[in-house]
Amino acid sequence: MLANYIAFVFGILGTGLILVAGIGIVRMPDLPTRMHASSKAGTLGAILLLVGVAIAFMDADVVWRVVLIVLFLSLTAPVAAHMIARAGYRSGVPLARETVIDEYREACGSPEAQPDD
Repeated sequence: MLANYIAFVFGILGTGLILVAGIGIVRMPDLPTRMHASSKAGTLGAILLLVGVAIAFMDADVVWRVVLIVLFLSLTAPVAAHMIARAGYRSGVPLARETVIDEYREACGSPEAQPDD
């Protein structure tokens, strides 16, 4: 009985973080910040939901699959978001007007990715 309440809490927290990730994708001004919002909050939200599923079912097969999915998400989602943001930057997707410091421009020698003015 207590496990169901704990699973419910994990489910609500995970759903809330996925909602925050969705709002971040809509509200953030440029590609790198959108990718940051989706990768961090979305990944953590999905992991919390999966932990809730593992607690609710308490089956060895389900727990093993949840562990594998959590490892896969933890390894691939941040790397994929970084690579998508990097490809967007290098292809010339403009940064937000609020961007003050662009340290990556000097590192990659890409003068075309500058804030919109």
